[in-house]
Amino acid sequence: MAIKNHLPNALTCLNLLCGCVALSLILAYTPQTATSGWEPLLPAMALIGIAAIADFFDGLVARALRVSSPIGKDLDSLADMVSFGVVPGAILFKLLQHALPAAGLPISLAYLAFTVSIFSALRLAKFNNDTRQSDSFIGLPTPACTLLVASLPLILVYDRFGLTPIVLNPWVLLVLSFVLAGLLVAEIPLFALKFKNFSWQDNSLRFVFLIAAVLLLALLQAAAVPLIILLYVALSVLRPSYG
Repeated sequence: MAIKNHLPNALTCLNLLCGCVALSLILAYTPQTATSGWEPLLPAMALIGIAAIADFFDGLVARALRVSSPIGKDLDSLADMVSFGVVPGAILFKLLQHALPAAGLPISLAYLAFTVSIFSALRLAKFNNDTRQSDSFIGLPTPACTLLVASLPLILVYDRFGLTPIVLNPWVLLVLSFVLAGLLVAEIPLFALKFKNFSWQDNSLRFVFLIAAVLLLALLQAAAVPLIILLYVALSVLRPSYG
């Protein structure tokens, strides 16, 4: 069998490998006893970024090579469940493990972070069986959810704007967990970053979003990621006004 037939699945497996290694690094981190702050989580956040890139390109390569298959689709969802389902729950769990005792709250509440993981599974199952999501999304995609969560340790490490008290507020983290869980399965149509051509007329919304995202990243760095996800949802909701 030609190598090209295996290339998309190889990228999906890279996504899964990065997710597995990132998960092991996250679960091994103990915030209560760490002496170097949140820096030990940086390799895990980098691996999540690589997983997201691999996830973007596996579908792109499969379409370009015309080698899509039901096995590839199922493999993609299984890999995403680890990298973009279990991993964000684990990050929120570790943040809550640190934040809850400092606020005098029971540490057992940290397990509520895995609400995101449960609803990620529901999101992926819906995606595989929803014919409406061929060219767009219904509900927040799991990679977008994970990138938002993964930005939180980065904000803690590179906090230029004094956001640490907000990020480590247990109520903020708990509310964020529930809001993200809801958005994952919400009946909200969200545009996909799939370009069939590069004309402004057909892709104005995508270009506006990408330009705004680049500007926000340049100005705010990691702190921009939550705003970018919020902008993505807002532009999708307001999409009819763009004609």
